[in-house]
Amino acid sequence: MNEPNTKPEIGLDPDNWNDIKTLGYQIIDDMVDYLKNIDDRKPWAVVPQPVRDEFKKPIPRKPEDIFEIYQEFKQNILPYPAGNIHPKFFAWVQGTGTPMGALADLLAGIMNSNAAIGEHSAMYVDMQVVNWCKELLNYPADGSGVLVSGGSIANITAIIVARNTIIANAKNAGVYAAPGKLTAYCSTETHNCLAKAAEVVGIGNEQLRRIPVNDHYEIDIEALKNKIKEDKSNGFVPFCIIGNAGTVNTGDIDPLDDLLQIARNENIWFHIDGAFGALAKLVPAYQSRLKAIEEADSVAFDLHKWMYMQYEIGCVLFKNAATHRQAFANTVNYLTAHDRGMAAGPETTSNHGMELSRGFKALKVWMSLKEHGLDKYAALIAQNIEQTFYLGELINRHPSLELMAAVTMNVICYRYNPGNLDNEQLNQFNKELLIRMQERGVAAPSSTLLQGNYVIRVAITNHRTRRKHLEEMIAGTIELGDILLREHEAKLFGFDFLSVVNSR
Repeated sequence: MNEPNTKPEIGLDPDNWNDIKTLGYQIIDDMVDYLKNIDDRKPWAVVPQPVRDEFKKPIPRKPEDIFEIYQEFKQNILPYPAGNIHPKFFAWVQGTGTPMGALADLLAGIMNSNAAIGEHSAMYVDMQVVNWCKELLNYPADGSGVLVSGGSIANITAIIVARNTIIANAKNAGVYAAPGKLTAYCSTETHNCLAKAAEVVGIGNEQLRRIPVNDHYEIDIEALKNKIKEDKSNGFVPFCIIGNAGTVNTGDIDPLDDLLQIARNENIWFHIDGAFGALAKLVPAYQSRLKAIEEADSVAFDLHKWMYMQYEIGCVLFKNAATHRQAFANTVNYLTAHDRGMAAGPETTSNHGMELSRGFKALKVWMSLKEHGLDKYAALIAQNIEQTFYLGELINRHPSLELMAAVTMNVICYRYNPGNLDNEQLNQFNKELLIRMQERGVAAPSSTLLQGNYVIRVAITNHRTRRKHLEEMIAGTIELGDILLREHEAKLFGFDFLSVVNSR
C-alpha cells in the first residue's frame, strides 16, 4: 500500500478573518469618501509612465500582504480611472454607477452565483429583472428577454434570433439555408456593433446596407424602400431592419413608426438599437416617438448607461418568446432539468443566449430599482435631457462656439469657430482644444466627425451632473479656445507664443 499523504491541505480563505474584516471596513470608509468628494478631483488624468511600468511586472509567485496590495491599489489604480463617475465626464455614452450598485456587486461577488442554471435565488432575481425591463419599456408581458454584458452582445443576440426566425433551418444550416444572400438594413449613423453582428451571423459586413440619413441624421425612408426593392430584384433576401433609438453621434431617433410599417409590409424582422435612447421612453415628451418599441420584434438597451448602474449590465427583449428560445435552445445531458433538487428551478438561460457562465449582474438592478424607484430614474433622465438643451443655449450665446447638430435628446456636438480658419484648420484646432480640455481637467467630453467636421461631443448620462458643471465646461472651452487662437495667430506672425502660454 502507498503511504498516506501527510502534506497539509490548503485553500484560499484567509488565515486571519479579522484582517479581512479590518480591510473591508477600511475599503468602505475610503470609497465612501472617494465618492462623496468626487467633484474635488479632475474628471480624468493620464496614467504616468512609472505607474504603467508597474503593470509590466511578471506574475507574483508568492503571497503578498493584503494591506500592501490595497495600498498599491490606492497608489497606482484608484487615482487614474476612466473618469465616468465624475460629474464632468461626458465622453462616449457611459453611466456613473451608484453606491448601492457598488455594494450590490460586492454582495454578488461574495455569493459568486452562476446565474445560468439551477434552483437558487439568483435565477429568480434574474427572471424578475427581465420582467421589470419589459415594464420599463411597456413591452409585451408575454415576451422574453435575457440580461447580457451590454449593447453589443444584446444587438448580436437579436440579429441571431432574427436570422434564425426569418430563415427556416438557419439554426442548423446557417446562411446557407437562405435562397439568396441575406441583407440587413440600418442607417449610416448606426453603431458599429451592428457591423460586428452582421459578421457574427454570417451575412458579412457588405450585406449590412447602410442607408443615408437626412439633415436630422435620421434614416432616409425613401432610400431604404428603394434599396430593399433593388436588393429583392437582384436575388438578395432582406431579413432585418435596424432602427436607432438614439444614434451614438447625435442622439437622434429614426422614424421608428415608418420602419416598423416597412418591416411588416416586407415580412422581415424589426429590431431597435436603443442602447441608451430607448430609456427616454420614460419621459412623457419622448413616449410618442418611441412608441414603436412596444411593437418591435426585439429591442436592445443598456442599464449601465441611462439607468446609471454599475458596469456591466445590458438587456435584449423579444416580442415572441418562442422564437427567442428556439434560436438558442438545445438538449444536452449535463443540463437536464429535474422536478426537484438543485437541477430544478427556472429554465437554463443558455436556452436564451450564448452564455452559460453568467455572473449575478441582476442583483445591482434589483437593489437599485428598489432603492430609488422607477419614477426617480425617469426624473433623472428628464433632467439630463433638460441639461443638454441648456448646454445648447450656453453654446448659442457665445459667438465663437458653434452647434454642429440640432439638439434632440441628450447629445450635443459643438466646436470652437472664430470664423477665420478653414475646415482643416478648424479640425486640427478643435482636436487640440478637446485634448487640452481633458488634460487640464476642464471636462471630459469626447469627439466625432460630422460631415467631415471634427466636433466636441457631449453625451449626458450622468446623475451627478449639475448645470454649474456645464457652465464650467463652456467657460473652459472659451478660455482654452482663446489661448489656442492667440497661439495660431502668433505663429502666423513668426514668433513662438506657445512658451508664453505654457508658462501661465
